[in-house]
Amino acid sequence: MRYMILVKANAESEAGVMPTEELAAEMATFHEEMARAGVLVDASGLQATSKGWRVEMRGDQRSIVDGPFAETKELIAGYTIIKVKDEQEARDWTRRFPNPTLHGTDCHIEVRRVFELEDFEPLESIKRFKAIPGNGRPAV
Repeated sequence: MRYMILVKANAESEAGVMPTEELAAEMATFHEEMARAGVLVDASGLQATSKGWRVEMRGDQRSIVDGPFAETKELIAGYTIIKVKDEQEARDWTRRFPNPTLHGTDCHIEVRRVFELEDFEPLESIKRFKAIPGNGRPAV
């Protein structure tokens, strides 16, 4: 089972404030521990929304809206993906996740289970997805 740990953005992350050495070291230590345990799949911070964009879709119409985006509570500053044996193991790891804010202020991270292709009905389109290289799957 894979889980995505979503670190929510705040005013500092949206302003492009970089983590302190202390915070970066704490995060590095925790992620090294997950890597040694064999559960770390991927992890990265995301640049501020001022350097990104959204694609808005209305039916078949697409438009690009450049950042920044005002509502920080809806934004993501970074993520970690872990692969564990069950939900309890994911909860155990995420309970220990370091506070990602610069000053230890109140925050929350969101954890969501990632769909595996095996979670879907055996449709022809799912077979096509399984044949696509990536997601840890070799081409068929």
